[in-house]
Amino acid sequence: MAIEVSRPGASVEAGWFGGQTVSCKAFAGQSEDGAVIGPDPVVAKGDRTLGLRARRSGTDMEGDHWPHGSCDGAGRSLSDLRKRGSEFFESLSVGELVRETHRNLWVSDWSRIADEYRAFAESARGDGSLQVAREAWLCSLTALEVARNVSCPGDPASTDLADKVGINLRGLEEDAGSAIERVQIDGFDQGSLAGYFMPAFRDGRSAPAVICVSDEPTTLGSMMNRLLPVACRRNMSLLLVDAGHSSVRRPARPEHVLQCWLDYLEARPDVDPQRIAIYGEGAGASHASGLALLDRRMAAAVCDGGIAAPIMRRASLRWMVGAEPAVRDATPAGSLLPSRRIACPLLVVAGSRSMVSEEDALELQAFYRQAEADCSTVVPNCILHPLGEVENFIAVDDFIFEWLAGKLGADRQLDPVTYL
Repeated sequence: MAIEVSRPGASVEAGWFGGQTVSCKAFAGQSEDGAVIGPDPVVAKGDRTLGLRARRSGTDMEGDHWPHGSCDGAGRSLSDLRKRGSEFFESLSVGELVRETHRNLWVSDWSRIADEYRAFAESARGDGSLQVAREAWLCSLTALEVARNVSCPGDPASTDLADKVGINLRGLEEDAGSAIERVQIDGFDQGSLAGYFMPAFRDGRSAPAVICVSDEPTTLGSMMNRLLPVACRRNMSLLLVDAGHSSVRRPARPEHVLQCWLDYLEARPDVDPQRIAIYGEGAGASHASGLALLDRRMAAAVCDGGIAAPIMRRASLRWMVGAEPAVRDATPAGSLLPSRRIACPLLVVAGSRSMVSEEDALELQAFYRQAEADCSTVVPNCILHPLGEVENFIAVDDFIFEWLAGKLGADRQLDPVTYL
């Protein structure tokens, strides 16, 4: 079966599998009649040039119907902004990403949008419109995350962006009330574990929940920036935890620490104990695999499937003996596969999110499917350039949570392999 991968700078519609086109634009908000919600695209279909004239200055952006920081509290503004952010990522090219002047303009423009939404959130708070303020805070955080993704660590604006994210998160927490709970539970040896719980809007009924695990290189703040806006569009609760930080005195295995959080969710009356999933990024993807292998209470898992650990051990061994890394060595195909399978439905996000390559992810999927087990793979369309890579995090996050909603009984089922 032929597979075409959507290449950087190419039309999104080039991503195709099994006779079905899968576009990251498919995850934009839709109205009841199926129409896509949001302003007109920045780039016309078929024209994959950046359209710098539309983004070169604040004035031009305003002329292109960019958001102005207003919200009605119904989620429309957040949906529009996420759609525009996704289209912005899809229009990027390698040649322009390496030019510092272009990156600085983009960072400045998206930062300005974030400032406008922050000002609107503060104004809405003063008027007592907390629901409107919450949406405006989420819009501001989304714009800052777009800016952070196109900036580089050495860029002058990086420190300013981090400060603004902190201000926005504190503002959102103040205005969210019970919509965001700071949680602290007992861990091992009388130590404590801390996290954030965001309940679903279910009018008192129990809802599915997702444990979201951050660890290096993904920070809890960055994960919150991205996932809180996604969760607002889904009927599921989120528990965000940092696997790398706790006050537990005795070192404990990450999966045992995560079991404490699983016990906590099971005891909450607003969480359905039969529909709890786990999602890990960075090193957290490996921790999520550890919990899914250890505890059969998990209903779904977005993780590395247990394959990243042996790959990293092999890389460390090569480094210690001074061996040159190979593009694809002669290691037997099954030698890096885990000895046990995860019992619940599994999604592997290939690339930096899980530290698992596309080839290894597809090999793992074949290993699961031989046993007729449920394993899916998604391959994000990342733009690689000399200074790093840029990922359309909006499309990827929307896909992951649509997959989770499907496995937790709240949405449609997706294809086994998806190229964004």
